[in-house]
Amino acid sequence: MSTSERRRNYHGPVLLSHGFRAFFLLSALWAALAMVIWVAMLSGADILPMAFDPFSWHAHEFLYGYLGGVIAGFLLTAVPNWTGRLPVMGIPLAGIVGLWLLGRVAVATSALIDWRLVMLIDLAWGLTLLGFLAREVLSGRNWRNLPVLTLLAVFIGGNALFHIEAANAGAAFEGTGMRLGLAAALLLIAFIGGRIIPSFTRNWLVARGAKRLPVPFNRGDGLVLGLTVVTLTGFVVVPEATFMRWLMLACGTAHLWRLARWQGLRTTAEPLLWVLHLAYAALALGFWAEAAAGFGLIAAAPARHVWLAGAIGLMTLAVMSRASLGHTGRPLHANGGTTATYLALLGSVVMRVLAGIVPDQVWLLHLSGTLWFLAFGGFALLYLPVLARPRLAAKPVSGPRRA
Repeated sequence: MSTSERRRNYHGPVLLSHGFRAFFLLSALWAALAMVIWVAMLSGADILPMAFDPFSWHAHEFLYGYLGGVIAGFLLTAVPNWTGRLPVMGIPLAGIVGLWLLGRVAVATSALIDWRLVMLIDLAWGLTLLGFLAREVLSGRNWRNLPVLTLLAVFIGGNALFHIEAANAGAAFEGTGMRLGLAAALLLIAFIGGRIIPSFTRNWLVARGAKRLPVPFNRGDGLVLGLTVVTLTGFVVVPEATFMRWLMLACGTAHLWRLARWQGLRTTAEPLLWVLHLAYAALALGFWAEAAAGFGLIAAAPARHVWLAGAIGLMTLAVMSRASLGHTGRPLHANGGTTATYLALLGSVVMRVLAGIVPDQVWLLHLSGTLWFLAFGGFALLYLPVLARPRLAAKPVSGPRRA
């Protein structure tokens, strides 16, 4: 049975018909709820029986909880399209979703469970996902996407190391496990974002008769990715080395050069596109922010949030909204509500960075958290009807290729 035949013959819950449906919805809800819990913790509330310190829980549940769910939803949808093989749906998909949810519960109640069991529960969804993707990529001989598989394995390894450091060293949010998972996530953005952003932009501009188009992937892009691998390896292994600040500065400049070739300034009429360019700009500026922190110009926390909230937050929100519209047969256009979620998240990023720069202004943290909640809570509210209802009837499709 072909992929399309299996999808046509599926009669189970709509949310379990594609990986993106359940995972995007639940990940957005978790991003909003976890922020509420985090703000309560900042106010002194002790509301979760967890072994993690509050800062480590906050970092873990954004990086390995929220982002892990988005990665799962994206890859479970994209890999069958890349390989032409059967998608995961129905009971198997419910199993992976259930394991991800169980991981969130285990971490939140980790004071009640042995840390080794918490780690195994939290790793279960990722290892299951990795096994499925490895089977699909290898069986389909889809060698082009082996780097994605490798980065997912690194991401899962970072999660395991985070648990080990949390159990033995305490402040895991500053540890190697955190940096390893973050490095894997940033490389995924550089690798996959470098494919989809110029491609979507090119298709949109061509449909409007534009002559100046994004430069396709070439040797320059390969050199930027190579520099990124070297820089992020140093970030994980020797983050305090003096040369790292210069390497970060060079890498950020290289990504800005790469981004400048994609004609982003010509996409201002379509929020689905400019938000992708903005998210990639946050990736580049995050390298500069890390360099500034290395030179002692700003504190480490606001610098790190340019990557965490800016690059990862904006890119995932952009991909979730675009993929949800495209894969459900809806026009690839951001309406006012979707655009408002992008602007709310952008405001959240700016407020979070300012909160780390302007002294004794706790209200900036609360404002950042509120805007974050509005962005992801707004996405969940706006896209629930999109994700929980069947695909619209097929119509002639033109314009950008779907994520």
